[in-house]
Amino acid sequence: MTDLRSTATELRKLKISCLELVEESLRIIARLNPKLNAFLTVTAEPARAQAVKMDAELAKGLDRGPLHGIPIAHKDLIRTQGIRTTAGSRIFAGYIPKRDAEIVSRLRQEGAVSLGKTSLHELAYGITSDNPHYGSVRNPWDPRRISGGSSGGSAVAVATGMVLFATGTDTGGSIRIPASFCGIVGLKPTFGRVSARGVLPLGFSQDHVGPMTRSVRDCAIAFQAMVDDPTGYVPPPDANLRGVRIGWPKTYFFERLAPEVRDSVQRARHTAESAGARCVELAMPDMEALRHSASIILLVEAAAALRPYLDRRDEFGPDVLALLDKGRAVPGIDYLEAQRTRRRIGREFARLWDQADCIFTATTPTTAPVIGENTTVLNGVSEDVRQASTRYTRGMNALGLPAISIPCGWSPAGLPIGLQIIAPACQEDRLLRIAAAMEDALAVGRVIG
Repeated sequence: MTDLRSTATELRKLKISCLELVEESLRIIARLNPKLNAFLTVTAEPARAQAVKMDAELAKGLDRGPLHGIPIAHKDLIRTQGIRTTAGSRIFAGYIPKRDAEIVSRLRQEGAVSLGKTSLHELAYGITSDNPHYGSVRNPWDPRRISGGSSGGSAVAVATGMVLFATGTDTGGSIRIPASFCGIVGLKPTFGRVSARGVLPLGFSQDHVGPMTRSVRDCAIAFQAMVDDPTGYVPPPDANLRGVRIGWPKTYFFERLAPEVRDSVQRARHTAESAGARCVELAMPDMEALRHSASIILLVEAAAALRPYLDRRDEFGPDVLALLDKGRAVPGIDYLEAQRTRRRIGREFARLWDQADCIFTATTPTTAPVIGENTTVLNGVSEDVRQASTRYTRGMNALGLPAISIPCGWSPAGLPIGLQIIAPACQEDRLLRIAAAMEDALAVGRVIG
């Protein structure tokens, strides 16, 4: 399996069966998961049974669509009926939901075959996926490094070909950060376009659900299957950038980042211009104030979401417990002020779309840090890894705007670098068209497996 589209074609030509796809995925999982820890739960027998059913349907001429018979996985924050949903936490270690999340039901109806549940940062509250209860999720390009989080297991599962598509959630960058660190595509849709019903909450006003795939067009196919109001749009083979106005921030996004990341994103800009796009420098609103406000809001909302369990302190990992304690201590006036700032900057940000069709930034200011590395040095300044890694992503959760991370280059150490592309609300079709054209023009290449 290399990509979703070609695999779907092979299925319909009967060159491969759904069951054979599942068996191939299970072999890859058996070989790589002990080292990389992408899956927490593998549901081999239910997957085989579902694959047999999907094969029988195709044989009868029943085709549910492009995901029919395609192996996928769900982040273990998303409820699955009869299958444990741990959220990467000791507290939910034995939790077996009585019903599926809406997105699980939807994708099953589309014919996708779930192979199980992927590992994550505890309670999705972090960016490393270095989980104290279930072990670290390791980067497939360098297992000494983090996969990113919190959807780290989903990113690794896709990057290694364990599955062709995995679901992720994103409250401060948790789809885009692991996509950047693992060299795949990750889409955070507009807030609310993909249902979060049945997903264990973290920050109710910033939680997003989205797809993680190996290519932009695969991401578009997955997104159309997930969204409440599909348009059916998948970028055509001749998607191009002619006449596209690319917003290039004058401030904030290029102030503190690793040289190899800066160079790769600059090359992406030049590539876009060579392909007919026009770059427009943008005077950004106060993005640091937005990032700070989004952090305050999440601290409070996460503490509220997990309040029923806060008396079980010894069952939380130290990093998550510290954040929950911090959230409980935030004064109400600070939360309200953060919401006011969020709305104000949202109005200011909306004016940028008069000048640009999309905005380019780095997804993360560094490549994947080493597991256990808590600080990073950028421009001579030591920063917390979590704060640095979410600097360019968190604001888009506060604004609810669609944003995608695609690979745009490689560091000298052979680690992937991500380009973040941001679009106006509900303009995923535009975003995916631009991202597909950039993917074609960049031709970054390199896959594992």
